[in-house]
Amino acid sequence: MTGAMKAETDFDALARRLTANAAALAVAWATSRRLAARQDDSRWRRAGLVWPLFAKG
Repeated sequence: MTGAMKAETDFDALARRLTANAAALAVAWATSRRLAARQDDSRWRRAGLVWPLFAKG
């Protein structure tokens, strides 16, 4: 087959990004649960908890 596409993927980098995303989600979830247990509604006003994967930094 002529003109076949060849793709190379850096799976180590992908694994690092997925691990970082999973860690961010876990921290946000735990923090949100802690605030919910205290009936602290400020968790809805914290962008890092509402959208943990889109936070700056």
